[in-house]
Amino acid sequence: MNERGELAPDQMNLQRQVIFWLGALVAFILVLWILREMLLPFVAGMALAYLLNPLTDRLERYGVNRMIATLAVVGFFLLVFVVVAILLVPLLGSQLFAFIQRLPGYVTRLQEVLMTEENKQWLQRLIGDRLPDMQKSVGDLVGQGASWIGGFLVSLWSGGRAIISVFALVIITPVVAFYVLYDWHKMVQKVDSWLPLRYRETIRRLAGEIDQAVAGFLRGQASVCLILGFYYAAALTLTGLNFGLLIGFSAGLLTFIPYVGSLSGLVIATIVAFAQFWPDWTWVVVVACIFFAGQFIEGYILSPKLVGERVGLHPVWLMFSLFAFGYLLGFVGLLLAVPLAAATGVLVRFALSQYLASPLYTGEPRRSDVGKTGIR
Repeated sequence: MNERGELAPDQMNLQRQVIFWLGALVAFILVLWILREMLLPFVAGMALAYLLNPLTDRLERYGVNRMIATLAVVGFFLLVFVVVAILLVPLLGSQLFAFIQRLPGYVTRLQEVLMTEENKQWLQRLIGDRLPDMQKSVGDLVGQGASWIGGFLVSLWSGGRAIISVFALVIITPVVAFYVLYDWHKMVQKVDSWLPLRYRETIRRLAGEIDQAVAGFLRGQASVCLILGFYYAAALTLTGLNFGLLIGFSAGLLTFIPYVGSLSGLVIATIVAFAQFWPDWTWVVVVACIFFAGQFIEGYILSPKLVGERVGLHPVWLMFSLFAFGYLLGFVGLLLAVPLAAATGVLVRFALSQYLASPLYTGEPRRSDVGKTGIR
């Protein structure tokens, strides 16, 4: 700012840049919100292309034509997806509906186990006279929740709009993934040519950090989820636990949200084990140990090897992003939550580093301002 209180040219340029990019961000969010009902197959296709791009690049480095490599990678993914869908989806779906129907019975059985004379005394001392009312409230709540979930799933799959969305997801997503994957490097080069020349290196560095965070989490955490899903499903099924396949796969997939998958799987599997195996507490302990072992494998073997430590996504920030974007944009928001959370984290850290190096924090003028003001 000069002596007349006017902004310097550099400050005016920075102000215009901030206003432009904030306006672009607001416009982008508005478009997402308006088109959220139809964006799912396109966003899913771009996400799939992003995940499969390293494998396609590797085939291309081995001398395979980009078109053939893209066809091979997308075709292999579709083959695996169809086989898994044919083998697992009907089984998991039938187990899900049966589990929802039997959930109130499991809770009632657990209450009966806890209400034995040996357990009732210490529960009475712990809770007091509210024990009968609490027992009734929990039973009613679980029953109503199971009925609501069952009705919601039935209405979801019976709705014509949902069927159309699933059809579009299955048909359009692979097509979008193929074209985006085939033109990936051309698209990146085109976007790179649009970057402001003055800030191009800074934007490239930030984009690299965002890519590293997103790729490290998505590709690494997806591998962790699949491995843990198969482990939990196989281990629980071998113990003879009812709905072990469903509980195991669900716990593995929910591992995408740190700590949520293992904790929810442990609670649900323990409830089912109590209702099924009690008074043989040995199998209850075995079920609990399966999840403790899975948590150990994830924390000390899988996550350090597959995800790494440079992701930069705090579990609380990730959970907030999933809930916030999921609430605003539905399933499209869930797909966009991790990239947007990673980008926001990188940009916030960059802004913080700029603030810590600025006169606003240090109280000292920048070196570039010393000559202009005559300060020594």
